[in-house]
Amino acid sequence: QVQLVESGGGLVQPGGSLRLSCVASGITFSRYHMGWYRQAPGKQRELVAVISHSGNENTVESVQGRFTISRDNAKSTQYLQMNSLKPEDTAVYYCTARRDRLASPDYWGQGTQVTVSS
Repeated sequence: QVQLVESGGGLVQPGGSLRLSCVASGITFSRYHMGWYRQAPGKQRELVAVISHSGNENTVESVQGRFTISRDNAKSTQYLQMNSLKPEDTAVYYCTARRDRLASPDYWGQGTQVTVSS
């Protein structure tokens, strides 16, 4: 059974920080490209950040300089460090795993809510 379990979401004020974690099980973690998507109210789900099995990382322009994606293969865990949070970052954040870098995610987590509000 494959599981991706996110944690670390919550309520934070604008300018604050959160770190999301995603623990994977049931896959050979080091073989998978990992990533984060988010879905805000009334909006389509969008890709936020990805990190390849080899450690190459990319983030969407709107979060560049503020969000950092990382992974720890020994712990089968990926992270999303979110700094300088803005209200428009409010969304449910989903952990993903994909075997093929150019394909859609193979697995999704249940999501964790991030709310940025004063």
